[in-house]
Amino acid sequence: MDPSQDPGRSRASRRCQEACGMTQIPVLKDGVDRFSAKKPQVEKKTGLVEDGFSVVCPAQNSQLVLDSQAWSWGKKPEDRDAGHGFRGMLSSLNAWLWQEKLWLPPNCSWEQLEDRDGRVFAHPHHMLAALPLALVLVALRIVFERFVGLPLGRWLGVRDRVRKPAKPNATLERHFLETGRRPQESQMALLAAQCGLTLRQTQRWFRRRRNQDRPCLSKKFCEASWRFAFYLCTFVGGVSVLYNESWLWTPVMCWENYPNQTLQPKLYWWYLLELSFYISLVITLPFDIKRKDFKEQVAHHVVTITLITFSYSANLLRIGSLVLLLHDSADYLLEACKMFNYTRFTSVCDALFLIFSFVFFFTRLILYPTQIIYTTYYESIMDRGPFFGYYFFNLLLMMLQVLHVYWFGLILRMLINFFRKGQMAKDIRSDVEESDSSDDGLAPEGLQMKNGMTHEPWAAPADGPRSRAARRLANGHVPGT
Repeated sequence: MDPSQDPGRSRASRRCQEACGMTQIPVLKDGVDRFSAKKPQVEKKTGLVEDGFSVVCPAQNSQLVLDSQAWSWGKKPEDRDAGHGFRGMLSSLNAWLWQEKLWLPPNCSWEQLEDRDGRVFAHPHHMLAALPLALVLVALRIVFERFVGLPLGRWLGVRDRVRKPAKPNATLERHFLETGRRPQESQMALLAAQCGLTLRQTQRWFRRRRNQDRPCLSKKFCEASWRFAFYLCTFVGGVSVLYNESWLWTPVMCWENYPNQTLQPKLYWWYLLELSFYISLVITLPFDIKRKDFKEQVAHHVVTITLITFSYSANLLRIGSLVLLLHDSADYLLEACKMFNYTRFTSVCDALFLIFSFVFFFTRLILYPTQIIYTTYYESIMDRGPFFGYYFFNLLLMMLQVLHVYWFGLILRMLINFFRKGQMAKDIRSDVEESDSSDDGLAPEGLQMKNGMTHEPWAAPADGPRSRAARRLANGHVPGT
């Protein structure tokens, strides 16, 4: 049938004629249109049908495609490629990111890890399920702390101290938020002069203001109880998953037939749960208790999430499972120690702390470097050459080891205090709540005067040398050195 006699194509011709301002539509002869000088065979990569003709319309910078049914409008191939530039860039980035030489040993390909014949392998997209599961864990934590942790803490005798709030003071509040929480004595004297308070009143205000930002004891107990429950469950679950596996007792078996190692469902669910938990910890970081090793905790969470994700994507589940189990073996002991410390069961807390210190030292400073790092650094490349994933994975393991050494230094300091005093000292990572007991027994405060100043029998006169020095500091004068 002649294309010019096709009703559908005639309508499309009229559209092209109107758009281009032409009086006549170009005639297609012998499969070639004289207007665009293109053959009727269109390459598949353009997304056009193979049996189509094309007519270029300059007015709309588009291309008219003829197929066996009707005419249709579409972008010219070069313009269509430009329109999908961002998508193409993402595609190129994705292709670069998943290069086999980055993730797999030499002479290995992703095709070898395709599911076939009932054999299932680990694939990176499996870990996407960790994101919604992390949100579920956050919700579960809120419910657990509200209906399990809080009642349990009250039953065990956890009581929050009654805190006296700091009186509103705009000058002191501004200094507290912008300059520092613990001003020097010279700054304290200057602030006292500006606010019409005594030095002792200013010190008390800062103590009470710092206490307002500190988490209460019940919040600490609830957080520790949630982590204890999770770490204990994952440790018991990890032991049940790995107990009958050869690589638990002989780490070199992690590299047997690597990377052609099938995925076990129970290992997948355990891995997924661990990754979801650490993602949930990152989500709740702004609301969790901030200790002095906050930056190290954030670094640990980031390294752990990266390590779990990378080990799963590169099918390093065997050695990754050993790393997870090694860490879970000590974490639940630490959280149990915190719980008994908050409940004032000092003897149980002391015993648990000694056990935790030994387990931490043995698992993370002996087993971890001699078994885990040794096998990943030496035994993993005995039958194959090193590749990028080999270096990256060992780098992550070494970063964890640096954090282990740092935290054991803190544990060692607490152990030294324990053996000196015969009892468990406070957690040196935590900020201890300050009390107003230092104010007891002081001379009575003087009566407040009309101008806001106070008069005390033991205070220096208003025009004395101390007051003059305070006023000089307030005016910006600094004593010469």
